[in-house]
Amino acid sequence: MYHSKISGLGFYVPDNIVTNDDLSKIIDTNDEWIQERTGIRERRHIIRGEDTTTTIGVKAAKIAIERSGIVKDDIDFIVFATLSSDYYFPGPGVLVQRDLGLKTVGALDVRNQCSGFVYALSVADQYIKTGMYKNILVIGSEVHSVGLDMTSRGRGVSVIFGDGAGAAILSREEDLTKGILSTHLHSEGEHAEELIVKAPGMGGRWVSDILSDNDPDDESYLPHMNGQFVFKNAVVRFAEVINEGLLANNLTVSDIDMLIPHQANLRISQFIQQKFSLKDDQVYNNIQRYGNTTAASVPIALTEAWEQGKIKSGDIVILAAFGSGFTWGSVIIRW
Repeated sequence: MYHSKISGLGFYVPDNIVTNDDLSKIIDTNDEWIQERTGIRERRHIIRGEDTTTTIGVKAAKIAIERSGIVKDDIDFIVFATLSSDYYFPGPGVLVQRDLGLKTVGALDVRNQCSGFVYALSVADQYIKTGMYKNILVIGSEVHSVGLDMTSRGRGVSVIFGDGAGAAILSREEDLTKGILSTHLHSEGEHAEELIVKAPGMGGRWVSDILSDNDPDDESYLPHMNGQFVFKNAVVRFAEVINEGLLANNLTVSDIDMLIPHQANLRISQFIQQKFSLKDDQVYNNIQRYGNTTAASVPIALTEAWEQGKIKSGDIVILAAFGSGFTWGSVIIRW
């Protein structure tokens, strides 16, 4: 039996900064309105034709590989979390295998949206714990900007999301007191339609339906979010799954050195921080600069916190996420 440890981290965000004032020029919104509701000041958008979900994921992966001390041929498996795949199929996992020039290792795509990276880490952790693989590349990457409704109709959603990618190398750790101690995953499909992009989909309207109808009022292919309902559920599930992880490892809130929450909304993170009575230096937030990057938000924030020296050897680090599905989860790590 082994544990898995994060041996390398990397992230990439596009150079193109889109501020709230930039959005106010094309959407009926303003900086004060956006910051008051979300905490976001700016986000990154790719330049169309220059990058995709896969290419920015590869850029993050190359940094993580270099920092891990392994070479790319040491990678045994790929787990790629995203909701914004380059193609409807195949998923980006195989594209990463191709673009990195890896041997014919397996590649798995995880479609769990905002909790995607937490789910992906959990899958990779189990593979390493059983001894099946030794080094796994885990990526969370998103390109939202090309699929958002950048008009006043979509302002409640479009101002929130940004593009970016984060990656981790998960490696075998023989010291069972270190690395990932446990992961905890949940779902509640009863509320699937509260945060959704309905089309195109095999169970509803397909591309041919959308094109043939030519309906300017059709919003089925645009993101829909019941914001207040999502917020109310998120704060409850975040707290539950963090406590679940602490209890499973005989830890208490006082043992937490760093909490990395999914960057959904700064108000959610602040609510959880207050609920657990954590200090500012115990919670890492960067949604102010990047917006909500869905599956990429946890690895981007984790990488930044580590780069800034906020995570040290022996620290108890908790990753937690909640999102569409509904799905949610936590990862408990002794660094």
